[in-house]
Amino acid sequence: MKIKPVRTPANHRTALKEIDRLWGAKEGTPDDDRLEVLITLVDAYENQHFPMDPPDPIEAIRFRLEQQGRDARALIGVIGARSRVHEVMSGQRALSLNMIRALNRQFGIPAEVLIQPIKRKRRAA
Repeated sequence: MKIKPVRTPANHRTALKEIDRLWGAKEGTPDDDRLEVLITLVDAYENQHFPMDPPDPIEAIRFRLEQQGRDARALIGVIGARSRVHEVMSGQRALSLNMIRALNRQFGIPAEVLIQPIKRKRRAA
C-alpha cells in the first residue's frame, strides 16, 4: 500500500479521486484500509487548509430544532420561561452555563458549539 502525505492541492485532488474509487470497499479488506488512511490524510489536509469556524450557538439551536421538526417553544422549560427563550433566541441574552448544559443534555447540541460567543443583535437607536 503506497500512500503519500497530502501536502498540495494536486495531492488532495488525487487522494479524493482514489477515495471516490474505493468508496464502498468491503470492510476489513486492503482497499478498506487504504480508504480509511486516505480519508484521515484528506481530513487533516482540509482542516489545515480550509478551517471552519464553529457555528453561531443560536443558529446551531435553530438548526437542531428544525431537524426535529420543532420551534423555539420546545426550549421553554429547558432554558427558561418564554421571555428568557425570546431573549436568547433574539440575541439579547447570552447562554448561561446551566442553559448550555440543558441544551446539550436535552437536544444533543455539542457544548463546544454552545460556548461560542453569540452574535448579539444591535438595538435600533
